[in-house]
Amino acid sequence: MSLRIKSLTLGPFATNAYLVADTETRNAILIDPVDDAPAIVGAAKDEGWEIKLMLATHAHLDHVLASAAIKEELQIPFLIHADCESLLDEIPLQGMYFGLGKLPEPAKPDRLLIDNDLIEFDSIRLTSLYTPGHAPGHLSFYLAQNKILFSGDSLFAGSIGRTDLPGGNHELLMNSIMTRLMTLDDDVRVLPGHMGATTIGRERLTNPFILSYRP
Repeated sequence: MSLRIKSLTLGPFATNAYLVADTETRNAILIDPVDDAPAIVGAAKDEGWEIKLMLATHAHLDHVLASAAIKEELQIPFLIHADCESLLDEIPLQGMYFGLGKLPEPAKPDRLLIDNDLIEFDSIRLTSLYTPGHAPGHLSFYLAQNKILFSGDSLFAGSIGRTDLPGGNHELLMNSIMTRLMTLDDDVRVLPGHMGATTIGRERLTNPFILSYRP
């Protein structure tokens, strides 16, 4: 059993999409269908992978813009937390807020996730970790077999997700980080929704938000 991960940074917000593939079956799960459906589908095809499932960490526009186009082309399920449905409905308005014009509607979810759900396909086993604060219904996804965390916009290298957008809450985000993410081992690799990778141990020792946190 072997897994491979391919990352793509796309769109006006430089958002990371991740393809997690079983190298034996060559089937893949997409985490965060960001801005460019042809680029994501093309990257999978270049690797000889077939995307079978699509997840989103949360429903801010830059993490789901390609969801409808990918779902239509590949006919695959779209999974997201139940609390994201209202934000999904507001995607066209989110585009106006950020000066991008009215955006197309995202895909409708086929399954609503909760905390500690297990998402399985072939040898890929992801656990959903409920980490709200940056956005309602935010999930991180933990690939325990490889000690990799897809943190979405909860935790970044040296930073955390912004909480000044509608539904954001700084204290809730810090509680999510401290109780759900900082309980993981130091050697867990963190693949965030923006910018580069880090580790739980590095953030525990150096992240100023974590170091200054007082519950």
